[in-house]
Amino acid sequence: MNLLDIILLAVALAMDCFTVSIVSGVIDHGDWHNDSSEAKIRVPVPVIYLRMAFLFGLFQALMPLLGWLGISHFQAYMEAYDHWIAFGLLAFIGGKMIWESFGNEEDHHFNPNRLRTQLLLAIATSIDALAVGISFACTGFTELSQLTMPLLIIGIVSFLFSIFGYHLGRRFGKAITRRLKPELFGGIILVLIGLKILLSHLLG
Repeated sequence: MNLLDIILLAVALAMDCFTVSIVSGVIDHGDWHNDSSEAKIRVPVPVIYLRMAFLFGLFQALMPLLGWLGISHFQAYMEAYDHWIAFGLLAFIGGKMIWESFGNEEDHHFNPNRLRTQLLLAIATSIDALAVGISFACTGFTELSQLTMPLLIIGIVSFLFSIFGYHLGRRFGKAITRRLKPELFGGIILVLIGLKILLSHLLG
């Protein structure tokens, strides 16, 4: 793989992070501007999206490394189940959001700013990148040092796309929330991402 191939690969991997970040920004937009005491003690916005972007970038870079390291021992297992794990996590989170969107406002528990939620989303959107590590092993990356640059590029691109997506979601969240409940919108998007990952493996 040349540098252009790696950059294009990094952009492709960052698309799910980008979409989920937009969803997080949309949902956060509605919560941030209320006058409740909970809102007043929330973590500052820059800390929220930088942490989320860091986790997305970290796991997008980590998963190909794990795929590369496990090529000789876990290839069959990863190829058979990685897409099911990603789909299950995203469907669970998205389904929970959809369910809560039809309840009372007080019953809503999904918060994209929570560390636990961000970790789950980072893992779910990056599991598919395990296969990239397998492809690295099949295209001449035989030494760990050879992976340094590709993994850095993947992580940085996902980090930047996540920040951009979050700001897009916050910027245009007002228009979206006028027409659709943000939890419903976010839940549908997450389930669709999970289906996309699953179908790309089953039909690919």
